[in-house]
Amino acid sequence: MWIVVIAWMYVAVMMAVAEAFGPQGSILGGLFTLLLYGVAPLALVIYLMNTPMRRRRLREAEARAAAAEAPASSGSVEPDAGGLPASDAIAPERKEP
Repeated sequence: MWIVVIAWMYVAVMMAVAEAFGPQGSILGGLFTLLLYGVAPLALVIYLMNTPMRRRRLREAEARAAAAEAPASSGSVEPDAGGLPASDAIAPERKEP
């Protein structure tokens, strides 16, 4: 993918240089050539080519979030962590030694 980006930018820069320093060209024309033929299309192409990667990262993040929630909601391995009250509501009376 990056070879396409590099080649496209090379051609766009060469077009901008030819526009800027040509006999009928101007620096402003070269700048617009660089922006409209180089930067804008490349931004769109890179965005579209990275769409599958963004989707994969989103699915992985959702899977990690679901995995982090699963043990907390499925129950705990600690005894009496189910949220139920203790069996003896009143503490036993302690005897003097």
